[in-house]
Amino acid sequence: MHRQKYLSAKAMIGFITFMNMYPPLSTDMYLPALPEIGKYFATSEFLVGLTLTIFFLVFAVSMVLCGPLSDKYGRRPILLFGTVTYTVASLACVLPPNIYVLLVGRFFQGFGSGAVITVSTALIKDCFRGKVMTKILVITQALGVIGPMAAPLVGGVLLRFTDWHGAFWTLTALGIINLILALLLTETLPAEKRFQGKVLSSLSLLASFAKQKSFMMTLIMFALLSLPFMAYLSVSSFVYIENFKLSAQEYSYFFAANASISILGSMMYLRLKKNLLPSKILQLCFAVSIISGLLVLFPGHLNAFAFLLSFLPFTAIGALARPFSMEILLNKAKENVGTASSMINFVPNLFGSIGMALGTLPWGDFIDGLGIIILSATLLSIFMYKLNNTNFLEQGI
Repeated sequence: MHRQKYLSAKAMIGFITFMNMYPPLSTDMYLPALPEIGKYFATSEFLVGLTLTIFFLVFAVSMVLCGPLSDKYGRRPILLFGTVTYTVASLACVLPPNIYVLLVGRFFQGFGSGAVITVSTALIKDCFRGKVMTKILVITQALGVIGPMAAPLVGGVLLRFTDWHGAFWTLTALGIINLILALLLTETLPAEKRFQGKVLSSLSLLASFAKQKSFMMTLIMFALLSLPFMAYLSVSSFVYIENFKLSAQEYSYFFAANASISILGSMMYLRLKKNLLPSKILQLCFAVSIISGLLVLFPGHLNAFAFLLSFLPFTAIGALARPFSMEILLNKAKENVGTASSMINFVPNLFGSIGMALGTLPWGDFIDGLGIIILSATLLSIFMYKLNNTNFLEQGI
Protein backbone atom coordinates (compact mmCIF):
# COMPACT_ATOMS: atom_id res chain seq x y z
CA MET A 1 0.00 0.00 0.00
CA HIS A 2 1.09 3.59 -0.65
CA ARG A 3 2.22 4.91 2.72
CA GLN A 4 0.16 7.64 4.31
CA LYS A 5 1.37 9.99 7.02
CA TYR A 6 -1.95 10.37 8.84
CA LEU A 7 -4.23 7.60 7.51
CA SER A 8 -3.72 3.87 8.19
CA ALA A 9 -4.67 1.14 5.68
CA LYS A 10 -8.03 0.64 7.43
CA ALA A 11 -8.61 4.39 7.52
CA MET A 12 -7.91 4.61 3.79
CA ILE A 13 -10.42 1.84 3.08
CA GLY A 14 -12.96 3.67 5.21
CA PHE A 15 -12.24 6.97 3.48
CA ILE A 16 -12.52 5.46 -0.01
CA THR A 17 -15.78 3.76 1.01
CA PHE A 18 -17.14 7.03 2.39
CA MET A 19 -16.35 8.80 -0.89
CA ASN A 20 -18.06 6.00 -2.86
CA MET A 21 -21.20 6.74 -0.83
CA TYR A 22 -21.40 10.30 -2.17
CA PRO A 23 -23.75 9.56 -5.10
CA PRO A 24 -26.24 7.39 -3.16
CA LEU A 25 -26.21 9.78 -0.19
CA SER A 26 -26.75 12.73 -2.52
CA THR A 27 -29.81 11.13 -4.09
CA ASP A 28 -31.31 8.57 -1.73
CA MET A 29 -31.32 10.97 1.23
CA TYR A 30 -34.14 13.02 -0.25
CA LEU A 31 -35.92 10.36 -2.32
CA PRO A 32 -38.74 9.99 0.26
CA ALA A 33 -39.35 13.74 -0.09
CA LEU A 34 -39.64 13.90 -3.90
CA PRO A 35 -43.46 14.06 -3.89
CA GLU A 36 -43.28 16.69 -1.13
CA ILE A 37 -40.78 18.77 -3.14
CA GLY A 38 -43.15 18.68 -6.10
CA LYS A 39 -45.97 20.02 -3.95
CA TYR A 40 -43.69 22.60 -2.25
CA PHE A 41 -42.70 24.15 -5.57
CA ALA A 42 -46.02 23.32 -7.29
CA THR A 43 -44.14 21.71 -10.15
CA SER A 44 -44.30 18.57 -12.30
CA GLU A 45 -42.91 15.12 -11.54
CA PHE A 46 -40.56 15.55 -14.51
CA LEU A 47 -38.92 18.71 -13.06
CA VAL A 48 -38.65 17.07 -9.65
CA GLY A 49 -37.08 14.03 -11.30
CA LEU A 50 -34.73 16.38 -13.12
CA THR A 51 -33.06 17.17 -9.79
CA LEU A 52 -31.84 13.57 -9.91
CA THR A 53 -31.10 13.46 -13.64
CA ILE A 54 -29.08 16.68 -13.72
CA PHE A 55 -27.02 15.53 -10.75
CA PHE A 56 -25.98 12.30 -12.46
CA LEU A 57 -25.44 13.87 -15.88
CA VAL A 58 -23.11 16.56 -14.52
CA PHE A 59 -21.56 13.97 -12.19
CA ALA A 60 -20.62 11.91 -15.27
CA VAL A 61 -19.19 14.90 -17.18
CA SER A 62 -17.22 16.01 -14.12
CA MET A 63 -15.51 12.63 -13.91
CA VAL A 64 -14.40 12.90 -17.53
CA LEU A 65 -12.79 16.28 -16.83
CA CYS A 66 -11.35 15.55 -13.41
CA GLY A 67 -9.78 12.17 -14.19
CA PRO A 68 -7.14 13.53 -16.60
CA LEU A 69 -6.59 16.55 -14.36
CA SER A 70 -5.83 14.24 -11.43
CA ASP A 71 -3.23 12.48 -13.63
CA LYS A 72 -1.58 15.85 -14.26
CA TYR A 73 -1.91 17.69 -10.93
CA GLY A 74 -2.25 14.80 -8.48
CA ARG A 75 -5.16 13.31 -6.57
CA ARG A 76 -5.22 15.60 -3.53
CA PRO A 77 -5.82 19.00 -5.26
CA ILE A 78 -8.70 17.60 -7.32
CA LEU A 79 -10.20 15.94 -4.26
CA LEU A 80 -10.08 19.19 -2.27
CA PHE A 81 -11.61 21.16 -5.14
CA GLY A 82 -14.42 18.63 -5.55
CA THR A 83 -15.20 18.46 -1.85
CA VAL A 84 -15.38 22.24 -1.43
CA THR A 85 -17.60 22.56 -4.53
CA TYR A 86 -19.92 19.84 -3.24
CA THR A 87 -20.20 21.33 0.25
CA VAL A 88 -20.99 24.86 -0.95
CA ALA A 89 -23.53 23.51 -3.46
CA SER A 90 -25.22 21.42 -0.76
CA LEU A 91 -25.62 24.54 1.35
CA ALA A 92 -27.16 26.34 -1.64
CA CYS A 93 -29.76 23.54 -1.92
CA VAL A 94 -30.98 24.07 1.64
CA LEU A 95 -33.21 27.11 1.03
CA PRO A 96 -33.75 27.58 -2.72
CA PRO A 97 -36.51 30.08 -3.63
CA ASN A 98 -37.70 27.92 -6.53
CA ILE A 99 -37.12 24.59 -8.29
CA TYR A 100 -34.67 26.17 -10.75
CA VAL A 101 -32.28 27.33 -8.02
CA LEU A 102 -32.45 23.80 -6.59
CA LEU A 103 -31.50 22.47 -10.04
CA VAL A 104 -28.47 24.80 -10.13
CA GLY A 105 -27.41 23.60 -6.69
CA ARG A 106 -27.76 19.99 -7.82
CA PHE A 107 -25.68 20.84 -10.91
CA PHE A 108 -22.71 21.87 -8.76
CA GLN A 109 -23.30 19.04 -6.30
CA GLY A 110 -22.92 16.68 -9.24
CA PHE A 111 -19.74 18.37 -10.41
CA GLY A 112 -18.14 18.16 -6.97
CA SER A 113 -19.21 14.53 -6.55
CA GLY A 114 -17.64 13.61 -9.90
CA ALA A 115 -14.26 14.89 -8.77
CA VAL A 116 -14.52 13.02 -5.47
CA ILE A 117 -15.51 9.68 -7.03
CA THR A 118 -12.82 9.87 -9.73
CA VAL A 119 -10.14 10.34 -7.10
CA SER A 120 -11.55 7.60 -4.86
CA THR A 121 -11.38 5.08 -7.73
CA ALA A 122 -7.85 6.13 -8.67
CA LEU A 123 -6.78 5.77 -5.02
CA ILE A 124 -7.72 2.08 -5.10
CA LYS A 125 -5.27 1.46 -7.95
CA ASP A 126 -2.67 3.85 -6.45
CA CYS A 127 -2.70 2.22 -3.04
CA PHE A 128 -3.48 -1.48 -3.57
CA ARG A 129 -2.42 -4.29 -5.91
CA GLY A 130 -3.44 -7.79 -7.04
CA LYS A 131 -5.71 -9.87 -4.81
CA VAL A 132 -5.66 -7.14 -2.19
CA MET A 133 -7.06 -4.70 -4.76
CA THR A 134 -9.83 -7.18 -5.63
CA LYS A 135 -10.79 -7.52 -1.96
CA ILE A 136 -10.73 -3.75 -1.50
CA LEU A 137 -13.01 -3.33 -4.51
CA VAL A 138 -15.50 -5.81 -3.05
CA ILE A 139 -15.24 -4.36 0.47
CA THR A 140 -15.76 -0.77 -0.67
CA GLN A 141 -18.68 -1.77 -2.90
CA ALA A 142 -20.28 -3.85 -0.13
CA LEU A 143 -19.77 -1.23 2.56
CA GLY A 144 -20.92 1.41 0.10
CA VAL A 145 -24.34 -0.23 0.33
CA ILE A 146 -24.64 1.35 3.78
CA GLY A 147 -25.31 4.64 1.99
CA PRO A 148 -28.25 3.44 -0.13
CA MET A 149 -29.65 1.53 2.85
CA ALA A 150 -29.27 4.27 5.43
CA ALA A 151 -29.96 7.36 3.33
CA PRO A 152 -33.70 6.84 2.66
CA LEU A 153 -34.20 5.67 6.25
CA VAL A 154 -32.52 8.82 7.53
CA GLY A 155 -34.48 10.85 5.00
CA GLY A 156 -37.73 9.26 6.18
CA VAL A 157 -36.89 9.97 9.81
CA LEU A 158 -35.91 13.56 8.99
CA LEU A 159 -39.32 14.09 7.39
CA ARG A 160 -40.92 13.25 10.73
CA PHE A 161 -39.09 16.13 12.43
CA THR A 162 -38.39 18.54 9.60
CA ASP A 163 -39.09 18.90 5.88
CA TRP A 164 -36.97 18.09 2.83
CA HIS A 165 -34.52 20.90 3.65
CA GLY A 166 -33.10 18.74 6.44
CA ALA A 167 -31.64 16.29 3.91
CA PHE A 168 -29.49 19.03 2.37
CA TRP A 169 -28.35 20.26 5.79
CA THR A 170 -27.16 16.70 6.40
CA LEU A 171 -25.35 16.54 3.04
CA THR A 172 -23.61 19.83 3.86
CA ALA A 173 -22.34 18.33 7.12
CA LEU A 174 -21.08 15.21 5.30
CA GLY A 175 -19.22 17.45 2.85
CA ILE A 176 -17.44 19.13 5.75
CA ILE A 177 -16.42 15.73 7.18
CA ASN A 178 -15.02 14.69 3.79
CA LEU A 179 -13.08 17.94 3.56
CA ILE A 180 -11.40 17.24 6.91
CA LEU A 181 -10.40 13.73 5.76
CA ALA A 182 -9.17 15.06 2.40
CA LEU A 183 -6.87 17.48 4.21
CA LEU A 184 -5.29 14.49 6.01
CA LEU A 185 -4.58 12.66 2.74
CA THR A 186 -0.98 12.47 1.55
CA GLU A 187 -0.61 12.70 -2.23
CA THR A 188 -0.56 9.20 -3.77
CA LEU A 189 0.66 10.11 -7.27
CA PRO A 190 4.36 11.10 -7.28
CA ALA A 191 5.35 14.05 -9.47
CA GLU A 192 7.48 11.85 -11.73
CA LYS A 193 4.47 9.64 -12.57
CA ARG A 194 2.15 12.48 -13.50
CA PHE A 195 1.22 13.45 -17.03
CA GLN A 196 3.82 15.98 -18.16
CA GLY A 197 1.98 17.62 -21.06
CA LYS A 198 -0.23 20.71 -21.08
CA VAL A 199 -3.68 20.79 -19.48
CA LEU A 200 -5.54 20.43 -22.78
CA SER A 201 -3.20 17.62 -23.75
CA SER A 202 -4.11 15.79 -20.55
CA LEU A 203 -7.74 15.79 -21.68
CA SER A 204 -6.60 14.14 -24.91
CA LEU A 205 -5.80 11.07 -22.80
CA LEU A 206 -9.53 10.39 -22.90
CA ALA A 207 -9.31 9.87 -26.64
CA SER A 208 -6.65 7.21 -26.20
CA PHE A 209 -9.00 5.17 -24.01
CA ALA A 210 -11.95 5.85 -26.31
CA LYS A 211 -9.95 4.29 -29.17
CA GLN A 212 -9.40 1.05 -27.24
CA LYS A 213 -12.21 -1.02 -28.75
CA SER A 214 -12.25 -3.86 -26.21
CA PHE A 215 -12.03 -1.45 -23.25
CA MET A 216 -14.90 0.73 -24.48
CA MET A 217 -17.17 -2.13 -25.56
CA THR A 218 -16.68 -3.81 -22.18
CA LEU A 219 -17.41 -0.52 -20.42
CA ILE A 220 -20.58 0.14 -22.44
CA MET A 221 -21.77 -3.43 -21.96
CA PHE A 222 -21.61 -3.13 -18.16
CA ALA A 223 -22.94 0.45 -18.26
CA LEU A 224 -26.12 -0.78 -19.93
CA LEU A 225 -26.69 -3.06 -16.94
CA SER A 226 -26.52 -0.05 -14.61
CA LEU A 227 -29.11 1.97 -16.55
CA PRO A 228 -32.31 0.29 -15.20
CA PHE A 229 -31.33 0.73 -11.56
CA MET A 230 -31.10 4.49 -12.06
CA ALA A 231 -34.52 4.41 -13.72
CA TYR A 232 -35.80 2.63 -10.59
CA LEU A 233 -34.14 5.30 -8.45
CA SER A 234 -36.01 8.08 -10.22
CA VAL A 235 -39.48 6.51 -10.01
CA SER A 236 -39.42 4.35 -6.87
CA SER A 237 -40.83 7.01 -4.55
CA PHE A 238 -43.70 7.73 -6.95
CA VAL A 239 -44.43 4.00 -7.33
CA TYR A 240 -44.43 3.24 -3.61
CA ILE A 241 -45.97 6.47 -2.32
CA GLU A 242 -48.46 7.33 -5.08
CA ASN A 243 -49.22 3.92 -6.66
CA PHE A 244 -49.16 1.77 -3.52
CA LYS A 245 -50.15 4.56 -1.08
CA LEU A 246 -47.25 4.08 1.37
CA SER A 247 -46.04 6.83 3.69
CA ALA A 248 -42.58 8.35 3.20
CA GLN A 249 -41.31 6.35 6.19
CA GLU A 250 -42.79 3.08 4.88
CA TYR A 251 -41.26 3.79 1.46
CA SER A 252 -37.84 4.21 3.07
CA TYR A 253 -38.12 0.69 4.55
CA PHE A 254 -38.88 -0.83 1.15
CA PHE A 255 -36.07 1.12 -0.49
CA ALA A 256 -33.60 0.06 2.21
CA ALA A 257 -34.68 -3.57 1.86
CA ASN A 258 -33.95 -3.44 -1.86
CA ALA A 259 -30.59 -1.74 -1.29
CA SER A 260 -29.57 -4.29 1.36
CA ILE A 261 -29.52 -7.08 -1.23
CA SER A 262 -26.54 -5.29 -2.77
CA ILE A 263 -24.38 -6.63 0.06
CA LEU A 264 -25.22 -10.15 -1.06
CA GLY A 265 -24.45 -9.28 -4.67
CA SER A 266 -20.98 -7.97 -3.87
CA MET A 267 -20.12 -11.01 -1.75
CA MET A 268 -21.46 -13.34 -4.45
CA TYR A 269 -18.80 -12.03 -6.82
CA LEU A 270 -15.95 -13.24 -4.61
CA ARG A 271 -17.52 -16.69 -4.36
CA LEU A 272 -18.45 -17.02 -8.04
CA LYS A 273 -15.03 -15.83 -9.14
CA LYS A 274 -13.45 -18.90 -7.50
CA ASN A 275 -15.68 -21.36 -9.38
CA LEU A 276 -16.75 -19.76 -12.67
CA LEU A 277 -15.05 -18.18 -15.65
CA PRO A 278 -15.84 -14.47 -16.06
CA SER A 279 -17.88 -15.22 -19.20
CA LYS A 280 -20.11 -17.59 -17.19
CA ILE A 281 -20.60 -14.97 -14.48
CA LEU A 282 -21.67 -12.46 -17.11
CA GLN A 283 -24.11 -14.92 -18.69
CA LEU A 284 -25.63 -15.46 -15.24
CA CYS A 285 -26.06 -11.70 -14.92
CA PHE A 286 -27.90 -11.58 -18.25
CA ALA A 287 -30.24 -14.45 -17.33
CA VAL A 288 -31.21 -13.05 -13.94
CA SER A 289 -31.72 -9.56 -15.39
CA ILE A 290 -34.18 -10.86 -17.98
CA ILE A 291 -36.09 -12.83 -15.33
CA SER A 292 -36.29 -9.73 -13.11
CA GLY A 293 -37.57 -7.59 -15.99
CA LEU A 294 -40.35 -10.07 -16.71
CA LEU A 295 -41.30 -10.22 -13.03
CA VAL A 296 -41.53 -6.42 -12.83
CA LEU A 297 -43.82 -6.34 -15.89
CA PHE A 298 -46.26 -8.91 -14.57
CA PRO A 299 -46.53 -9.68 -10.79
CA GLY A 300 -44.77 -6.38 -10.02
CA HIS A 301 -48.12 -4.58 -10.31
CA LEU A 302 -49.85 -6.55 -7.57
CA ASN A 303 -48.67 -4.70 -4.47
CA ALA A 304 -45.61 -3.09 -2.86
CA PHE A 305 -44.15 -6.44 -1.75
CA ALA A 306 -44.54 -7.97 -5.21
CA PHE A 307 -42.81 -4.96 -6.78
CA LEU A 308 -39.97 -5.20 -4.26
CA LEU A 309 -39.45 -8.95 -4.81
CA SER A 310 -39.57 -8.62 -8.58
CA PHE A 311 -36.82 -5.99 -8.66
CA LEU A 312 -34.57 -7.58 -6.00
CA PRO A 313 -32.84 -10.01 -8.43
CA PHE A 314 -31.80 -7.13 -10.68
CA THR A 315 -30.42 -5.20 -7.68
CA ALA A 316 -28.31 -8.21 -6.68
CA ILE A 317 -26.94 -8.60 -10.21
CA GLY A 318 -26.14 -4.90 -10.41
CA ALA A 319 -24.18 -5.14 -7.15
CA LEU A 320 -22.31 -8.21 -8.45
CA ALA A 321 -21.46 -6.47 -11.73
CA ARG A 322 -19.89 -3.39 -10.13
CA PRO A 323 -16.72 -4.97 -8.63
CA PHE A 324 -16.67 -7.46 -11.53
CA SER A 325 -16.53 -4.74 -14.19
CA MET A 326 -14.23 -2.46 -12.22
CA GLU A 327 -11.62 -5.18 -11.72
CA ILE A 328 -11.62 -6.06 -15.42
CA LEU A 329 -11.36 -2.44 -16.55
CA LEU A 330 -8.77 -1.31 -14.00
CA ASN A 331 -6.57 -4.26 -14.93
CA LYS A 332 -6.80 -3.23 -18.57
CA ALA A 333 -5.50 0.25 -17.64
CA LYS A 334 -1.71 0.05 -17.39
CA GLU A 335 -1.09 3.81 -17.01
CA ASN A 336 -2.96 7.12 -16.58
CA VAL A 337 -5.20 5.46 -14.03
CA GLY A 338 -6.97 8.72 -13.19
CA THR A 339 -8.16 9.01 -16.78
CA ALA A 340 -9.15 5.34 -16.85
CA SER A 341 -11.12 5.71 -13.61
CA SER A 342 -12.90 8.77 -15.01
CA MET A 343 -13.98 6.75 -18.06
CA ILE A 344 -14.94 3.76 -15.90
CA ASN A 345 -17.20 6.00 -13.82
CA PHE A 346 -18.34 8.39 -16.56
CA VAL A 347 -19.98 5.96 -18.97
CA PRO A 348 -22.16 4.10 -16.38
CA ASN A 349 -23.30 7.39 -14.89
CA LEU A 350 -24.02 8.85 -18.33
CA PHE A 351 -26.16 5.80 -19.07
CA GLY A 352 -27.63 6.10 -15.57
CA SER A 353 -28.73 9.68 -16.20
CA ILE A 354 -30.37 8.49 -19.43
CA GLY A 355 -32.09 5.78 -17.38
CA MET A 356 -33.43 8.38 -14.96
CA ALA A 357 -34.85 10.45 -17.80
CA LEU A 358 -36.40 7.35 -19.38
CA GLY A 359 -37.89 6.26 -16.06
CA THR A 360 -39.81 9.53 -15.57
CA LEU A 361 -41.25 9.63 -19.09
CA PRO A 362 -45.10 9.65 -19.19
CA TRP A 363 -45.41 5.86 -19.49
CA GLY A 364 -48.89 5.84 -18.03
CA ASP A 365 -47.56 3.36 -15.49
CA PHE A 366 -44.01 3.70 -14.15
CA ILE A 367 -43.87 -0.04 -13.37
CA ASP A 368 -44.46 -0.97 -17.02
CA GLY A 369 -41.82 1.54 -18.07
CA LEU A 370 -39.28 0.07 -15.64
CA GLY A 371 -39.87 -3.48 -16.84
CA ILE A 372 -39.41 -2.43 -20.47
CA ILE A 373 -36.22 -0.54 -19.59
CA ILE A 374 -34.73 -3.59 -17.80
CA LEU A 375 -35.40 -5.93 -20.71
CA SER A 376 -34.24 -3.46 -23.38
CA ALA A 377 -31.00 -2.57 -21.58
CA THR A 378 -30.19 -6.24 -20.94
CA LEU A 379 -30.75 -7.20 -24.58
CA LEU A 380 -28.51 -4.33 -25.73
CA SER A 381 -25.84 -5.44 -23.24
CA ILE A 382 -26.01 -8.99 -24.63
CA PHE A 383 -25.60 -7.53 -28.13
CA MET A 384 -22.42 -5.68 -27.02
CA TYR A 385 -21.10 -8.91 -25.51
CA LYS A 386 -21.63 -10.78 -28.79
CA LEU A 387 -19.81 -8.04 -30.71
CA ASN A 388 -16.77 -8.12 -28.44
CA ASN A 389 -13.82 -10.50 -28.45
CA THR A 390 -14.97 -13.76 -26.83
CA ASN A 391 -11.88 -13.87 -24.61
CA PHE A 392 -11.92 -10.25 -23.46
CA LEU A 393 -13.30 -11.03 -20.00
CA GLU A 394 -10.72 -13.72 -19.17
CA GLN A 395 -7.96 -11.46 -20.44
CA GLY A 396 -9.05 -8.66 -18.09
CA ILE A 397 -8.96 -10.68 -14.84
